Amino acid sequence: MRARRWRVLAGVVAVVAALGMVVACGDDDDSGSGAGETTSTPTSDIKAGLVSDVGKFNDRSFNQSALEGLERAQSELGVEGRPIESAAAGDYIANLATLARDDYDLTVGVGFLMADAVSTVATQFPESNFAIVDFPNADLKGTPPNVRGLTFATNENSYLVGYLAAKMAELKTPGKAPVISAVGGLEIPTVTIFIAGYKAGALAANPDTKVLIDYSQDFVAQAKCKERALDQISKGSQVVFQVAGGCGLGALWAAEDEGVWGVGVDRDQSDLGPHILTSAVKRVDTSVFDTIQAVQDGTFKGGEDATFNLANDGVALGTTSDEVPQELLDELDALKQQIIDGEVTVPDEL
Repeated sequence: MRARRWRVLAGVVAVVAALGMVVACGDDDDSGSGAGETTSTPTSDIKAGLVSDVGKFNDRSFNQSALEGLERAQSELGVEGRPIESAAAGDYIANLATLARDDYDLTVGVGFLMADAVSTVATQFPESNFAIVDFPNADLKGTPPNVRGLTFATNENSYLVGYLAAKMAELKTPGKAPVISAVGGLEIPTVTIFIAGYKAGALAANPDTKVLIDYSQDFVAQAKCKERALDQISKGSQVVFQVAGGCGLGALWAAEDEGVWGVGVDRDQSDLGPHILTSAVKRVDTSVFDTIQAVQDGTFKGGEDATFNLANDGVALGTTSDEVPQELLDELDALKQQIIDGEVTVPDEL
């Protein structure tokens, strides 16, 4: 049942994304993001390609993080890298196929929205290696044996974020039950896993915590996320957690405007300002780099997943505000170890 749910949701969100974008044809160009081929001479004969989803490489979120992983592989491993940016969901198959036809040793699709496209192209090019960020191999259509799923236990670090958020909200509203919130993009597993951990951590910190949850139905339009966040803040939210990629930047701008905390996602978003409490970091860059390295080392295996969690530093907290008391930081460290040791079980669904 769970596998079927992932597949059905992937198809639905792909349609939603396609309807929400201006259709553009996939081609051989690396467009718009400032991402390009390495300027250094490769010292490896490995070629690795990366295809963004509609959020594009300048989303300050997981697409950008994936690009940073490719750039690291170019710099440290000497591979030849090629990022291709997708302007619309209709570009996915064309962009993935472009890399496969050009005999790239690895083609990585960034994000849940690309699941059907990766399945299709991997089936068409069975001798090529593929990986997909944020989607398990077992739930891909046809479970292609040449695809490696890159999955993340983001419920674990989000549990720490929720605990921190509830405690900091208590400090802002002493004597009152804390109110915090989350703005997600679409209600899909790769979003709700963050929010499930966040809510559980908040309730562990204070069972009376009120957690407001809304979805923008978008991963790009910042105004939609800002509107949701402003509504939550009007209802008392003292901390806004964005789980909506580029759209979520709007939620963080709302937090700044209204003088409440914002929490980043995927990358460390502390550079957005002092209103950022912390970030739920998903090390997409590490997953991309490690997968490219596995191809180079000859240890790449398709038909399985690589899982990134607190224990292997695949998920983490980003930079935490200097306003967080040391005793609370110590509590978070202890809680992190309890999760790693299995003493605390974190839900991955709401």
